Amino acid sequence: MKTFAIAGCGHLGRIIQKAYTDGLLEGYKLIAAYSRNEKDAEDLVHGTEAAVLASMDEVIALKPDYIVETASIALLKEFAVKALESGISIVPLSIGAFADSAFREMAMKAAKESGARIHIPSGAVGGFDVLQTMALMANAGGWDIQAGIHTHKGPASLRNTPLYSEELQDAEKTVFSGSTAEAIALLPTKVNVAVASALATIGPDNAGAEITSVPGFIGDDHCISVSTEGLKATVDIYSATSDIAGWSVVALLRNLVSPMQFF
Repeated sequence: MKTFAIAGCGHLGRIIQKAYTDGLLEGYKLIAAYSRNEKDAEDLVHGTEAAVLASMDEVIALKPDYIVETASIALLKEFAVKALESGISIVPLSIGAFADSAFREMAMKAAKESGARIHIPSGAVGGFDVLQTMALMANAGGWDIQAGIHTHKGPASLRNTPLYSEELQDAEKTVFSGSTAEAIALLPTKVNVAVASALATIGPDNAGAEITSVPGFIGDDHCISVSTEGLKATVDIYSATSDIAGWSVVALLRNLVSPMQFF
């Protein structure tokens, strides 16, 4: 039986908890939850045997096999290296944290030395298997490779960001074009999927990111494209809500304990 804890007890954390209580995570036991809002953690563990803990240090001290993070880049950076050093694998949704090369190197070093793993879920996108395969082939063959993501969003989702202006309510406009590293620095909660796809290919500093605002658009449409010598892949996923990100964690956890695994 594998044990896991949830760090971040908002909407996405509750999706994972409900999948657990509905019996969709056989082979796992939820043992702890942490949130900066204690009431959220109490609500999440209701009906389970999991403990509400007051800090991530307490979560790490419990030594779960996995810590699932659904909170924020700040929280992930706060505990990830220490958890990995302690031999605890992590399943982070705030993947944008890994656009920080110094943090990424520390986390990977800690995982390598302890034997723990950083399991990157697909979040609201997917296709990491083919993206990695193409990047590997290009590297081995010494071929040029291009990779990037183009996201369409409604203007409402850009409110309270540097990209928002009232004119976006009236006309379609490309509001950002640059690298995924630049995108996550500007929008730390909006483009985690861009960083995930970049990590699977040519890295956040090299992979491109483009964001287009569309009046009246609901949800997100992410189109990832990769091309190299004799190969091209396009992965286009639309989601009206963020629920798919939570469910991607459930799918990943199920995959980790399944006798048949998909990569």
